[in-house]
Amino acid sequence: MKTSTSPALPRAAGAPSRTEAKRALILETAMRRFAERGYHDTRIEDVARELSIAKGSVFQHFGTKEGLFLAGYQKAVRSFPAWLDAPAEVVARGFFATLRYWLERTDRLVREDWIPYRIALLGNYGTDLKLRQEINRFLRDNDPYGTAAFVRLGVERGEVRPDVDQAMIVSILEWTVERFQDALLTEELDPGLFSRQGNRAEKTAARIEQFLDLLAGAIAARAPSRPRAAGRERRV
Repeated sequence: MKTSTSPALPRAAGAPSRTEAKRALILETAMRRFAERGYHDTRIEDVARELSIAKGSVFQHFGTKEGLFLAGYQKAVRSFPAWLDAPAEVVARGFFATLRYWLERTDRLVREDWIPYRIALLGNYGTDLKLRQEINRFLRDNDPYGTAAFVRLGVERGEVRPDVDQAMIVSILEWTVERFQDALLTEELDPGLFSRQGNRAEKTAARIEQFLDLLAGAIAARAPSRPRAAGRERRV
């Protein structure tokens, strides 16, 4: 007797293939394990065991442990908002108002989804030099936070110095803002940074204000000089 076979149902437009779905599941599981255990203490065999798949399947999709973490890092930072994703009324107030908006919301962003933040933190501080080089290359080539566009906005509005190469200002923001946010949230990164102020929540606003003043001193456009009022010191 001839047995008929049902035709395969077409995949819905936009629906992931089985391979794509498996890859996404591996990545999701690995990101959680990296976030919980750190980079060095996460083992590929543990990821595979949790998913009841062969260890080789993980390597088939990501090549190496480094490749798996890099894919997780890229997914994590792409999930973060870009500078110009701030509310329109905030962006309309300008460069430093937008910068302040995101600094004041650092803690909230981490509470909303701690895994991507933890992965980004590990990428910055908890991996080896070779992997860090790949992370830096990704950040340079993809600009996931839209920092270049944000700096252009500041220059166009006359808030950011036009006499400094914009790529240099992008680098200054990437170096300083990210580390400052990390220090606000994770005292163990540099326990001496705020040792005189302690780590009390009420000091956060003062720290942000001080950071913005220091950053403005480096990159803010110079305002035209004005006569000082008699008996009053000019604030620099």
